[in-house]
Amino acid sequence: MNNHSPSISFNLSIRQITIAGMLGAIAIILGTTRLGFIPVPTPAGHATIMHIPAILGGILEGPVVGAIVGLIFGIYSFLNATNPIFADPLIAILPRIFIGVMAYYSYRLFRKNTLLAAVVGTLTNTIGVLGLATLRGYLPLKASITIAWLHGTPEVVVAALLLIVLVKALKRFAY
Repeated sequence: MNNHSPSISFNLSIRQITIAGMLGAIAIILGTTRLGFIPVPTPAGHATIMHIPAILGGILEGPVVGAIVGLIFGIYSFLNATNPIFADPLIAILPRIFIGVMAYYSYRLFRKNTLLAAVVGTLTNTIGVLGLATLRGYLPLKASITIAWLHGTPEVVVAALLLIVLVKALKRFAY
């Protein structure tokens, strides 16, 4: 009889820990320098690319690395919130944990399709944040849908273009 209680083990390699740390640092740098916010002609005024490192981590190193990088992004977003929506840790952090996880599983499920992984990861962020903002009463549903359409569309396009290039380059030189 086994007296051990069930546990989850995340046996990460040194490589995975290093990649998670580097991509988490890149997410923080993108936010701190404001390079993570690309100007677009929408009411929001910019599309974020701060979720790109989480998607990249998921695609390259798996769901745990993607979750760690997304967690770093979420914590950074929470600690630097200028909008009341992101001062709520549930909204700022929780959806970001799943960006790289969902990107990883879509990448694996659909024959290593980087475009689809980029779209799924980006939509995980957009729908997760706006969905929780609606559920928690910060935004009415109609506003969330409008923001998702106007703001999420350029983010999906920018993420797809960047990730296709990044994954191809990194797979060629580092994997």
